[in-house]
Amino acid sequence: MESKTAAGTENKPTLAAQIFSKNMGICLITGFSSGLPLFVLLNLMSAWLRKEGIDLKIIGIMSLIMIPYTWKFLWAPVLDRFTLFNLGRRRGWMLATQLVLIALISALGFLKPQYSMGLVSLGALLVAFASASQDIVIDAYRREILSDNELGLGNSLFVNAYRISSLVPGGLSLILADIMPWHAVFTITGCALVPGFILSIFLKEPKVAHKPRTLKQAVVEPFSEFIKRRGIAAALLTVAFVFLYKIGDSMATALATPFYMDMGFNLTTIGIVAKNAGLWSMVAGGLLGGVIMLKIGINKALWLFGIAQMVTILGFVWLAHAGEEGRAGVWLLALVIGAEALGTGLGTAAFVSFIARETNPSYTATQFALLTSFSAVPRTFCNAATGFLVESLGWESFFILCTLLAVPGMLLLFKVAPWNGNGSVFE
Repeated sequence: MESKTAAGTENKPTLAAQIFSKNMGICLITGFSSGLPLFVLLNLMSAWLRKEGIDLKIIGIMSLIMIPYTWKFLWAPVLDRFTLFNLGRRRGWMLATQLVLIALISALGFLKPQYSMGLVSLGALLVAFASASQDIVIDAYRREILSDNELGLGNSLFVNAYRISSLVPGGLSLILADIMPWHAVFTITGCALVPGFILSIFLKEPKVAHKPRTLKQAVVEPFSEFIKRRGIAAALLTVAFVFLYKIGDSMATALATPFYMDMGFNLTTIGIVAKNAGLWSMVAGGLLGGVIMLKIGINKALWLFGIAQMVTILGFVWLAHAGEEGRAGVWLLALVIGAEALGTGLGTAAFVSFIARETNPSYTATQFALLTSFSAVPRTFCNAATGFLVESLGWESFFILCTLLAVPGMLLLFKVAPWNGNGSVFE
């Protein structure tokens, strides 16, 4: 189904014009706002808890606070149907979720994990819920403003801005944590969402062909339309692929910061290396991934970027082996972080573009939320077991296992995104 919601569908603009367009700028800023709360939970939380002496198994179990990301499709129809503050169904929810996130992230740092893990868990769960709700709206907004030919580049820039946002909680915040109290660190981290909040004030509501007028239309029609359009077999294979494509990469990075700490690196070193090695790899991956998808399409990108994503997991094996022998240097840490940022950034860009392609713009929020919810399942439930796996297998064997877990998702590409096709084999 061709989308006519954005300019440039009739006469294809130049590559430079596409990259520096208003829509791509929106993708960059909203990507940063969407990613930062997630990396607060994945990177800053784990470093904070580890620094405060919390057991590694408990830190692994804390992955369960990500449950809202796996169930966000349940309340996505509400966000599709209702508006807030007469600002439109997208802008109102954007502003509300971003304001809540700034407050919640800032408040987390005032808690003491040693004495109030229950409150810490509740606060983190609320951050996850607000973040998942923000993702619903931002994903829908992005799909509605991008034409079909802009999906690859737009989602590539979004994903890489998403990942660049990790440099605040996973880089800057860690550096600040060595010289500032935790409440100041979390407050500064939360305020990084302010630019996105300001942008949301001035955004225009996208024009869509269909808007649900009842909850029945908002809840039932998106699911029935997806199954009717794809067929039951194709729909099930699509869901399986969404679940499996990123499982190896997700588990490998679940305890990345505690892993670096166990290898003997302090928080400042981790922060500085993540900022430099990770940043340039992400920027390069974002531009390269978007340009490549414009040239070869989403299907071939899923194959090539998926292989890169899987191979870079082996860098963690190398670092773990070197660390156990006392030979892990900062250069090796930089190489591993840089490669992971490049491989994962490329894979995620193609993956999100695939999900966007599978949605009908008439039911954007609910269908996008449904598919991304399935993609979040490994990050939530499988990652909860990572602490136990590391304790029983050791870091090196654990990362080998993560590499093997990436294979089933790659095999499903034969069905959902064949190399020489523009869609699945069912189309």
